[in-house]
Amino acid sequence: MLAHLKQTAAKLDLPFGDRSMTFNSRRAQELGKWAEDCGKGQAFHRAVFQAYFADGCNIARTAVLTAIAAGVGLNPDDARAVIESESYREMVDRDWRRSRQLGITAVPTFIMNGRHLVGAQTYQELARLVEAGDSIIRRLDD
Repeated sequence: MLAHLKQTAAKLDLPFGDRSMTFNSRRAQELGKWAEDCGKGQAFHRAVFQAYFADGCNIARTAVLTAIAAGVGLNPDDARAVIESESYREMVDRDWRRSRQLGITAVPTFIMNGRHLVGAQTYQELARLVEAGDSIIRRLDD
């Protein structure tokens, strides 16, 4: 699986290091929801991706996450408070429940008109998914 991820990352020019460990991303997911509410979601998610997949950081650690938050312009003390209070726990739980309902078992998963595309994808693959969905919609409209 790791070899496939590395190959896909290389094709898409995404940073991907030699990871030897897998870390729990739950806290990063909760902090990501907070970062989104603060208008820094995209920057935070990109920074977490870099830290985890390229740099091999343990994103389960509060110190790592608060440093990432600070790096994208968020207050690290506020980030620590969000992590410790688990104030975004229910939002992430809702996302997980919805994912299970949809049969999603991997991230990212793209869904359009009942078709699933799993994993990091090229622009061409995503375009094919959208185009296939668009043709289904047009047939339904006819």
